[in-house]
Amino acid sequence: MGKCKRKFVQILSTISYNGYLKGFINGTIYKGDFKKICVPGLNCYSCPGAFGSCPIGSLQAIIGDLKYKFSYYIVGFLMLMGLLLGRAICGFLCPFGLIQEIIYKIPFNKIKLNKKFNPLKYIKYLILLVFVIIFPMFWTNSIGMGSPTFCKYICPAGTLEGAVPLTFINASLRTAVGLLFKLKFTILIILLFLSLIIFRPFCRFICPLGAIYSLFNPISIYKFKIDKFKCTKCNACSKICKLNIEVYKTPNNLECIRCGQCIDSCPEKAISTSLSSKKYNLKTNFIKKVIHK
Repeated sequence: MGKCKRKFVQILSTISYNGYLKGFINGTIYKGDFKKICVPGLNCYSCPGAFGSCPIGSLQAIIGDLKYKFSYYIVGFLMLMGLLLGRAICGFLCPFGLIQEIIYKIPFNKIKLNKKFNPLKYIKYLILLVFVIIFPMFWTNSIGMGSPTFCKYICPAGTLEGAVPLTFINASLRTAVGLLFKLKFTILIILLFLSLIIFRPFCRFICPLGAIYSLFNPISIYKFKIDKFKCTKCNACSKICKLNIEVYKTPNNLECIRCGQCIDSCPEKAISTSLSSKKYNLKTNFIKKVIHK
């Protein structure tokens, strides 16, 4: 049941981010007032249907600006989202995460990465530091403007959501396709193929937005809790986790996207969320008061 609810939220958020149908018809980009607002997940600014802006693209634009000033709005937005939900945003509110999960459902030989591949998860932090912060800040042109290097050279979500539909709809853009588009399209194809055999490879190894939100997982309001009195360490949660997390040991692991499959799999119902725990405590406190009366 929880799995169906999560898919519904994923689909709903993807549609709500990209509801500008006129853009898909005309091959144009929405540039209204809503574009000043960031969406929580990774969703390309240049997608023909996108109403809002991607926080990573916005962060690079501010850092690379000639008159760079600290962006309280973008940094504050990322901190607020992180403190509220952590990487639940990755699990529920990211369109490119949904695309990877849909591809993973295609019948094919799957690979569940073991612990020896754990160091690969640090690549996304390096990409955040180098391509989102350092390059836009210091790799500037003749007039001192930095380039949004992650969006320009890597981001497969931007290629799939922005470049591909725009070039398909707009004939004039197809004639302008060059080496850079081919490079990014190659990255996209590789990641889509990896999504067929590995669960959400972009989110696990590359996504700088996931890197930011992961830092908030241990302290976010929405988190997982283990009831140590109920937990038998049967390892059912770890076996079902597609991200290879030992949930009963580290329920708020930096890599956890809060998909909730571990909660559904636990035979002892030892795993709960901070929200469900509060509801449970309210109920038990009420029952105790009634009994004492």
